[in-house]
Amino acid sequence: MSPVLSEPTITVGNIALSFHRAAAAVTRRVLEAHGHRVNSVEAPHEQLFRLQDAGGIDVLVSAWLPSSHDTYLSRYRDRVRVLTPHYQPYCVWAVPPYVPEEMVREVADLTRREVAGRMTKAIDGINPGAGISRFSARMVGEYGLDELGYTFAPGTESGFVSRVERGVAAREWFVVPLWRPQYLNRLYDLRPLEEPKGLLGTVDNASPVIRLDALNLMNPDAVARLDSLHLGNDGVEEIDALINVDGFTPLQAADRYLAKHGHALAE
Repeated sequence: MSPVLSEPTITVGNIALSFHRAAAAVTRRVLEAHGHRVNSVEAPHEQLFRLQDAGGIDVLVSAWLPSSHDTYLSRYRDRVRVLTPHYQPYCVWAVPPYVPEEMVREVADLTRREVAGRMTKAIDGINPGAGISRFSARMVGEYGLDELGYTFAPGTESGFVSRVERGVAAREWFVVPLWRPQYLNRLYDLRPLEEPKGLLGTVDNASPVIRLDALNLMNPDAVARLDSLHLGNDGVEEIDALINVDGFTPLQAADRYLAKHGHALAE
């Protein structure tokens, strides 16, 4: 039976990337199951945090802390509650599985003559506000890759996905700034490279962030359920694959995931 929606309307915001839509869809289902109507908003990374700071978003899904998004959240952290993380993401650089591991095991191997001679020098990323984009732009210089002609350029999510698809189809040697959770990991078996300088940040905690003034309007049971929900990287990737590979909407994908894994939404 569908829940009776009698609680105040809550605005949920997510970063405009598919795996963030996946986590936000589960959050929406939790809120709806506890009587809330939900408005959904999405925006690029920094803009989304600015919207929450200005009061335009009640629940932000999700902040990657501390490495990727603390620089955005720190401006107003005293006015929000950060919940228990739903998953623990991290950033990597990765290559396709057909690039021999004995030749390319870590980022520094990209400078080896026999590797640089075959590797595509253009490194394509997602939008510039993403932590992985900030980190990758720095890495090109820190590892001396720019001296060999490597470049990093941010872009769109669709352009990033298309670039990976084309590269794998052509069995091209290329490196891609990536992260978990992301469905491309399981679809193409991309292999992460070791990065001993630590320029890609730490393993983050991906946590919902609720404005304190909105917290007072929310059903306490809904907040408790969001605070205890754990999707894990595998769970987010599973929902992300349902969206991007199987063609479900984010809400349909969330429903299928929740049904399969027994995450009951009602108390």
